[in-house]
Amino acid sequence: MIERRRDTVPVSCAPVSSPPPVLLLASEPESASAARDFVREFIPFHAPEASEDHVETVALVTTELVTNAVRYGTEPGDSIRVTLDADHTRTRVEVQDPVRRRPRPRPESRERDRGRGLIILDALCSKWGVDDAPFGKIVWAEVTHP
Repeated sequence: MIERRRDTVPVSCAPVSSPPPVLLLASEPESASAARDFVREFIPFHAPEASEDHVETVALVTTELVTNAVRYGTEPGDSIRVTLDADHTRTRVEVQDPVRRRPRPRPESRERDRGRGLIILDALCSKWGVDDAPFGKIVWAEVTHP
């Protein structure tokens, strides 16, 4: 006869808490770094099959979107909202800021060290766009898994 020991404690597995899909950031240059860290934590949890290259591409795209939101879409004291959605086919990044002015391409220039964000989005994203929000706009981009 098999006897159960009375002094054994049942094993319980606490559910693993997933990273939330939304991050609120202050309108400051340091927010780009926080957004990159957010991407690097979120994607491996929600799309574990995603390659390191995919994660780093999404981190770069997110950095561009957040940097543009800080530079052109906010005033001091404003907030930026970053929302991520990842699955086995693609990762979508949305960055919301309070200004309705839409991004526009600038002519290429070797003298200027800015103005390449939309060129980067065109090169790295399967698609991207801008939607109006009740207060401001949402610039979004999708990066497909290779």
